[in-house]
Amino acid sequence: MTAAPIEGGVRRNRVAAFFGRHPVGMILAAPYAVYIAVVFAYPLGFSLWISFHDYFFAAPGAVVDHPFVGFDNYKAVLTDPAVRQSFGNILIFLVINVPLTAALALILAVALNRVVHARTFLRVAFYVPYVTASVAVVGVWLFLFNSGGLVNSVLGPLAPDPSWLVNEGLAMPVIALFVVWKQLGFFILLYLAALQNVPNELYESASVDGANGWNKFWSITVPAVRPATALVVILALITGANLFTEPYLLTGGGGPNGASTSPVLLMYQRGLQQGEPDFAAALGVILVIGVLIVALINRRFIEGKD
Repeated sequence: MTAAPIEGGVRRNRVAAFFGRHPVGMILAAPYAVYIAVVFAYPLGFSLWISFHDYFFAAPGAVVDHPFVGFDNYKAVLTDPAVRQSFGNILIFLVINVPLTAALALILAVALNRVVHARTFLRVAFYVPYVTASVAVVGVWLFLFNSGGLVNSVLGPLAPDPSWLVNEGLAMPVIALFVVWKQLGFFILLYLAALQNVPNELYESASVDGANGWNKFWSITVPAVRPATALVVILALITGANLFTEPYLLTGGGGPNGASTSPVLLMYQRGLQQGEPDFAAALGVILVIGVLIVALINRRFIEGKD
């Protein structure tokens, strides 16, 4: 007579453990969970499958074999000179973009946090480039940095030859500066939010002890916003790893001579334009693994966590 109530209680406990103390939260989160599964999890899993097979595009409705090839696609990726060049390009981008983004965002956030007049206007002004489509603002940078652009007109005989975006040594640095300018407003807001949690008493105590502005910034502000810095660096790394639109538009698809080609742009070129989706999928998997490793290292050293 007691077996049924016990089984019913165990079943209810399992349901409660799955849905948590507030089942309505699971219901509200379900649409986003489905979105993550459909938009991210399934494509990632399918890409992983493609990377281990001889895969190519076929006519709709056609049934073709996709034989298992093991690590052949990964070997092709790792031995391809264009892939090595693209990772070298993105390394140049990250070395310029990530430190500059974090430093400028923090300095400008501290400055904006102290501004009394026109604070809202200045915050919006920094944020506008971030919410503006890259296609819309690329034209401005092309006007500034083309061979007859404003920058070369100002520099005169000091202007580089060939010009910025057609120069193999300068194309990627210019793209890195463009992305810094465009993304800066978002990272400033992250730092502004973090600065609101820094107690003013710390700065007042430091002033009593005779600390100057630099000492306060380095000893109080920088450690206090360390979690925000870790987030900024991770997001900047992910942005760099997924770089596509900027080199595609600014340099006409990765030129000159592939000097601004990113791994994601190379995936597009090889996977869609040249019909090698298996190669592109293997490159994508390697890129995801690389970003995860770098993000974990960043979290370990910046946040100081295991």
